[in-house]
Amino acid sequence: MSKEVVMPQMGESIAEGTIVRWIKKVGDKVDRDEPLFEISTDKVDAEIPSPEAGVISEIRVKEGETVPVNSVVAVIGAASEAKAPAPPPAPAKPVEAPKPSTQGDGSPAAAQAGPAPAPPPAARTPAPEPAPREERTARTSVEGPEDAIRQRSSPLVRKIAREHNVDITQLHGSGIAGRVTKADILQFIDRGESAPAAGDRGAAAARPAPAAPDRFAPAALAVRAPLEHDRAEKMSVMRKRIAEHMVLSKRTSAHVHSVFEVNFSRVAQIREARKAEFERAGTKLTYLSFIIKAAVDALRAMPVINASIDGENVIYHADVNIGIAVALDWGLIVPVIKNADERNLLGLSRAIADLANRARAKQLKPEEVQGGTFTVTNPGVFGALLGTPIINQPQVAILGVGAVEKRPVVVDDAIAIRPMAYLTLGYDHRLVDGAVADQFMSIIKKSLENWDPNAV
Repeated sequence: MSKEVVMPQMGESIAEGTIVRWIKKVGDKVDRDEPLFEISTDKVDAEIPSPEAGVISEIRVKEGETVPVNSVVAVIGAASEAKAPAPPPAPAKPVEAPKPSTQGDGSPAAAQAGPAPAPPPAARTPAPEPAPREERTARTSVEGPEDAIRQRSSPLVRKIAREHNVDITQLHGSGIAGRVTKADILQFIDRGESAPAAGDRGAAAARPAPAAPDRFAPAALAVRAPLEHDRAEKMSVMRKRIAEHMVLSKRTSAHVHSVFEVNFSRVAQIREARKAEFERAGTKLTYLSFIIKAAVDALRAMPVINASIDGENVIYHADVNIGIAVALDWGLIVPVIKNADERNLLGLSRAIADLANRARAKQLKPEEVQGGTFTVTNPGVFGALLGTPIINQPQVAILGVGAVEKRPVVVDDAIAIRPMAYLTLGYDHRLVDGAVADQFMSIIKKSLENWDPNAV
């Protein structure tokens, strides 16, 4: 009995996914829950397990193709059902024209009497391919304008449209069945166009769409042709998502950064005394665990940093959900520690290690990379002294952690060697003033430099 494998729904607002890589090929045996293929969506990259044990009998979607959720991408059957690749069609043998017979004098013979031979049948025109399922399925109910907007866009796209006063109903997107994607709305805004009025719909539909500009390069920048030893390759799906998200954030938020230097002597002493205890509990006690705990306490004291902007409204989030930026070989992902304020130092340490490990193994669930209210990024692990990170929308602040290293500092009018690090807060000046950001950082600095050993 064959089993169809479909593109999974990786999140409520996700309508399609891209096949990045097939781990198995036609004819391969596969066990139930064994990784079958790898996909990339707007939210997460993940390896998709096989729903059945058997043999891959058919693969219907190629690597790099984007298809709607619930589309059949492969078929698993018994070993005897595996389909061999179709052989290439044999080239058509040319038909030789009959040689005319000649009379004795060498002139062509007169045509013989009788009906003329029928002309060869005309080549059959292939039937047009069926339209995508969304286009050929008739609507069974009358939808209101809000329903149409929700079906044709994601919550993020609708938020961008509201902020830039764009009427999504007047746009035809590049997604499945005309769905407006984040790339479509950003291109529309970059072109500086305004959405057509309701009375101009017919004229707007008749006008050809202008060529889409490059979203990631300045319009006036001419890209030189690749030289002989250059190498060009397409951006991965994740890389394109990151590029779009970063450009959107710089366009949306008024970025400002404050840098504080923190003495980690107290934390280093406590960490050295307690790290064996944490290792016996199955995790590591790192500087990052202390920093996140200090940030969580500061967010409770300064709720405006744990907020977001929605149009003209400020949303003060009741939960403290900390995003942890994890660098991967193929990009960057930000899994989220939900309700971080309800965890102690041991619980935070376990959550950090678990999310980072599963991010690198492509085992995160869509809900584990959504809902963050504040983000911490740690370039110091690679040796960076400080950075000026870009805010993770729709949040209003992000904390960058520099390397903790020994430096000469002045202590009680004397030069001493202490473990020091720079912490950088990037914040959205539309909502957060410099004085508020510095108060927030002062709370973190005070917590780290005067850590209570009983708070571990």
